[in-house]
Amino acid sequence: MTTPGSDRPLRIGIVTVSDRASRGVYEDKGGPAIRAELERIITSPWEPVARLIPDEFEVIAATLAELTDAEGCDLVVTTGGTGPAPRDVTPEATESVCAKMMPGFGELMRTVSLAVVPTAILSRQTAGIRGTALILNLPGKPSAIRDCLMAVFPAIPYCLDLIGGARIDTDPAVCAAFRPKA
Repeated sequence: MTTPGSDRPLRIGIVTVSDRASRGVYEDKGGPAIRAELERIITSPWEPVARLIPDEFEVIAATLAELTDAEGCDLVVTTGGTGPAPRDVTPEATESVCAKMMPGFGELMRTVSLAVVPTAILSRQTAGIRGTALILNLPGKPSAIRDCLMAVFPAIPYCLDLIGGARIDTDPAVCAAFRPKA
């Protein structure tokens, strides 16, 4: 599908927030894990818009704004920077650029993660709305990315419908999107 009023495919921002990966100290595994999961879930035509950035509040906030406002992303998915360490500021940067926060996304992701690891209570995943885009903060570990995306993705297409974002269709054998019956 395309965004309303345009002929371009759905665009999804994929942002890895990591000081070390952005400096090339180690390989980014979070961004590729997000892309792989989205490729399994989404059946609509879409294109990724990837960014690899350091744990810097201003850089994160500017990147999120650029992806939604200039790049036209209807969904932006981040990985990294959601823990309690001093440089983990992704949720704060997300909140600074969003008009509405969507705490249910983080609540569900933590609940799912707690079934796997007791330290999930240290995670601060969240989501928010900027214009007609949803910004979703995921953890940094690829297995946690998969668990969290699978938990919340059924609600994402309908969320985008409600805020005027592009339509996302999913493979119901992988992840059935919820939309109320008309």
